[in-house]
Amino acid sequence: MSDVVKGNAVIGQSGGPTAVINQSVVGVIEAVAGFDAVDRLLGARHGVRGMVDEDFVPLDGLDAGRLARIAATPGAALGSTRDKPDDEYCRKIFQVFEKHKVRYFFYIGGNDSAGTANIVNDLANEAKYELRVFHIPKTIDNDLLVTDHAPGFGSAAKFVASAVMGDDRDNASLPGIKINVIMGRNAGWLTAASVLARREEGDGPHLIYVPERVFDVDRFIEDVRATVGRLGRCQVAVSEGIVCDEEMEVHKDDGSVKRVPKPVAVKVAEEMGIPLERDRHDNIILSKLPLGQFLADYLEKGVGKKKLRIRSDTFGYLQRSFAGCVSPVDASEAREVGRKAVELAMSGDVDGSVAIRRTGAGGDYAGEFFRAELADVATGTRPLEEEYVGEDGNDVRESFRDYAAPLAGELPVIAKL
Repeated sequence: MSDVVKGNAVIGQSGGPTAVINQSVVGVIEAVAGFDAVDRLLGARHGVRGMVDEDFVPLDGLDAGRLARIAATPGAALGSTRDKPDDEYCRKIFQVFEKHKVRYFFYIGGNDSAGTANIVNDLANEAKYELRVFHIPKTIDNDLLVTDHAPGFGSAAKFVASAVMGDDRDNASLPGIKINVIMGRNAGWLTAASVLARREEGDGPHLIYVPERVFDVDRFIEDVRATVGRLGRCQVAVSEGIVCDEEMEVHKDDGSVKRVPKPVAVKVAEEMGIPLERDRHDNIILSKLPLGQFLADYLEKGVGKKKLRIRSDTFGYLQRSFAGCVSPVDASEAREVGRKAVELAMSGDVDGSVAIRRTGAGGDYAGEFFRAELADVATGTRPLEEEYVGEDGNDVRESFRDYAAPLAGELPVIAKL
C-alpha cells in the first residue's frame, strides 16, 4: 500500500461534550486543508449515528473567522452521541465509508470512541481497504489510558476549582456544612481538582472523597465533626461515584458478568426504593440519584443541625461545557491533538490514538504529542493514581496540585479581611 492514499475524510464527536471539544474539530479542519490527499472533509452529525444514517455536513471552505468562533464555542458543534457500537454497527459504518470513498476517519471521544475506531479499523484491515483511523482524545473525567491527561479535563478542573473557591467563601460567610457532588463515575481526577481552590490554611475543600477509596459513612461523620470542631464549618468535595464496601454485578458487552464495588448512590437508591435508570452503555445514571441529599440527611442525624446549616449541591452537567472557564492550555492542546491526528494519518499506513506526554512540571509545564495504539486506549479506564490519594481516604495529596495546576491555568484571585 502507498504511504499516501487519496479519498474523503470523516470526523465525528462522541460522548459528553466539553468546553474545548470543538478546538479538536477545527484542528482537524485546519490540518486537512494543508494536504491534497483529502478530496472532501465531512462532519458526521451526532457521531456514529450520523455515519450509519449518512447524515454528513461538508466542512470544506469554512472561513477563518467562523472557525475561530466555532473553536471557542463549548459543546459538540457536530452533535454528539451515546451510541456504543458493536461489531455489526461498526460494519454498517464501514460500508458507508466504502460507499463514500472515505479513506480517513477521525473520531473525537473517550475510551469507548477509541474502541469504535479500533473495530472499524479491524474491519478495514480484514477487507484490505486502505483506511487511516485516528482517535482524538476527549474527556473531562481524565480517565483515558496511555495519555498523561485528556483535553477537556483542564477546563473542567478550572470550573470545579473556581466554583469550590467561591462556594468556600460563601460557606465562610454563613458558616455551615456544605457538600458538593462532582462528576466522576469510576475515577476521582475531577473531584481531586477541587484541591486547587485551597490558597491558605483553612480554605476549603476541607474533605475530598474519591472512588479510589471505600467510603464509610460513619467515618465521614467523624471527619466532618473534627473539621467543624477545628474550623467552625466544613466544605466537602465528593465524587458522584464514591463506593461502599459492597459489590454489584455488571454485565459486559461480551456477555460475561463482572463484580465491581457498588456506588454509595446506588446503595442509597436501593434502600429508598428509587428506580435505577441506565444509559445506552448500561451504566446506572448516577447524576439522577440523591447522593448529596443523602449525605446531608445523614449528617443531620449524626452531627445535628441546631447550630450549623447543612446543604448540598450537585455540580452536574455545568462542569462539562462552561463557557467562562476555558483553560488556555486545554484549548491549545485540544486544537493540537486534532492537527496531530491528521499529520499522523498522512505520514504513512498507520492508525492510532493521539496521546500527550508531559515534558515539564510546574511553571515549566510542556506537553508533546505521540501516537498510541488504539487497542491500548480502548481497553479500560485509568483511576486516580495512588500517589495522589491521601492515606486517610478523605483528601488528596498536595502533589496533585503540581499535576493539575498547569492544566487548569490561572484561577480567580481572592482576598480576605
